[in-house]
Amino acid sequence: MTMSNMLRLTNQIVIDKAKQLGFDLVGFAQADSLEDETEKLRQWLDKGFQASMGYMEKNPHKRKDVKEILPNAKSIISLALNYYIPDNYTNEKDKGKVSRYAWGKDYHLVIWQKLDELETMLKEIDSEFESISYVDTGPVMDKAWAVRAGIGWMGKHTNVINPEIGSWFFIATLITNYEFDYSALIADHCGTCKACIDACPTHAIVQEYVVDANKCISFQTIENKNEIPIELKGKFDNWIFGCDICQDVCPWNQKFSIATSIREFYPNNKELTYDEVMKLDNESFKERFVESPVKRTKLKGLQRNARFLFE
Repeated sequence: MTMSNMLRLTNQIVIDKAKQLGFDLVGFAQADSLEDETEKLRQWLDKGFQASMGYMEKNPHKRKDVKEILPNAKSIISLALNYYIPDNYTNEKDKGKVSRYAWGKDYHLVIWQKLDELETMLKEIDSEFESISYVDTGPVMDKAWAVRAGIGWMGKHTNVINPEIGSWFFIATLITNYEFDYSALIADHCGTCKACIDACPTHAIVQEYVVDANKCISFQTIENKNEIPIELKGKFDNWIFGCDICQDVCPWNQKFSIATSIREFYPNNKELTYDEVMKLDNESFKERFVESPVKRTKLKGLQRNARFLFE
């Protein structure tokens, strides 16, 4: 028996290695079937709240049971990476605001590298450790697992809120063949607060914990590949890519947000003017946003957004 096979991973070892790489929160959940969560997803899909995001309807069996992804799955490790930057917008009328998560380098690029390093570290400790990881790019319910792993509770705006750092964080999910001590759930502390619901200018939070993507500024400026509905004209508060309103007004964020330690998230593209967007061609667009989440809209989508805001 090799030395690596004699060692066993513990919660604390995983937490220490993850925090060494910059992750802020680490939680553990048993790899059970997500019965309630997938039923709520089905109801949401039945109402058409996914808009044109057809991928949300695919692989329901994998979303429900991670053993369809990793047959010998026993645990989920949920990881959170804070991206909050204590900086504000100029709020100049000719500038379109970019969602805070997209100010710097694409978080997928940052987190994928950290996950690769983490999985390598854990396998070096125990070669029998197996894992499959996701960062909102596969058929895995990242937020549901974050709640089950004690990272936080699901806020009424459908973002996960942690009582110590708020909701400005990305979530990564590791499906593993390992058994861990499972984290305690964090109770819902939204209470009677409706700040996010009341602040949404397009009324996209149609009821507590339910967002209609058809009305959501983030969906319309990023995922929507068609024209933005005319009835939403004048309601975007100058958001040209994404929207942070529901998180900005959350009392937990206003009180507990802390600055990220990840330098790659600091601003390159905080605001964009109509003129600079409309002057871009495909080559200059790709060059400017090569490592930015903004590239997701493609040039056509970003210029559509600029016209919708300023023409």
